[in-house]
Amino acid sequence: MEAPAYVLEFEKPLRELVRQLDELRQRSIETNVDLGAEIQAIERKMDNTRREIYSNLSSWQKVQIARHPKRPYALDYIGAICEDFNELHGDRQYNDDRAIIGGPAFFNGDAVMIVAQQKGRDPKERMLRNFGMPQPEGYRKALRLMRMAEKFRMPVLTFIDTPGAYPGVESEARHVSEAIATNLREMAMLQTPTISIVVGEGGSGGALGIGVTDRVLIFENSYYSVISPEGCAAILWKDGSKAPIAAEALKVTADHLEKLGVVDEVIPEPIGGAHHDPSQSANALKYIVQKHLNDLRALNTEQLLEARYQRYRHLGVYEESGTVRS
Repeated sequence: MEAPAYVLEFEKPLRELVRQLDELRQRSIETNVDLGAEIQAIERKMDNTRREIYSNLSSWQKVQIARHPKRPYALDYIGAICEDFNELHGDRQYNDDRAIIGGPAFFNGDAVMIVAQQKGRDPKERMLRNFGMPQPEGYRKALRLMRMAEKFRMPVLTFIDTPGAYPGVESEARHVSEAIATNLREMAMLQTPTISIVVGEGGSGGALGIGVTDRVLIFENSYYSVISPEGCAAILWKDGSKAPIAAEALKVTADHLEKLGVVDEVIPEPIGGAHHDPSQSANALKYIVQKHLNDLRALNTEQLLEARYQRYRHLGVYEESGTVRS
């Protein structure tokens, strides 16, 4: 398998093996000498190294994979699992925020409403989409689409992938915190099934603004956190280089979040991350989303709202054990 051009620090041993393999193949062609045994030995070593690296990832390394520039974004998944996506624009109050996209589509033949955070691939698109950091009008657009979905009894699928809501002066001037808070309240009462999928970064209230749903799914190498590891490190240690320690302490990765009950299911990724086989990742997503949609559609509105209430009411509940000393 050809290595991506962008290589993370912990992937460098694998990249060196890929380089050696390419050299052997080129030498075999140029000299017309059979180097099949040597090539197979390198390939076996690559497989072993790949499994060793990706089966022992730290929380910080998973955060790095979640931010990988080749990782599939929301539009990639929408194109792979939905048909006839028709993007709708604007919040009907101020502007059209391109960091949040949305509109109706068909998922396995049924109409759904898509709401998604979208990052850019190249510098021009990153600027257009504000690096995936929504402003108030983005959250108001999202709410407009979710209310439309409720009116027409369409399930809502949200794709979360943001480092956080945009913290600039203009965003604050247009009341980004109020826009997010309104979405939290309205999504809690939305009378239609809702599912959110964390496909990359799930950063703070910026993610939660489209994430108060009946089911929360997360890709294996994504993260979901109240604050970025760098932000946490800067606050606690006044040192951004402590981010790896913060990532572990925050329990931001999919396996931790599933154990804590924050997410409902982890979507498996190919070895090395979703960017190594986007179609396989999309197929896994499609299967799991359909399974949860089937469960939610079996509930009437009263049951749906009660189950949603209970889900969020029990987040953060804990018990203490041991002897109480006076």
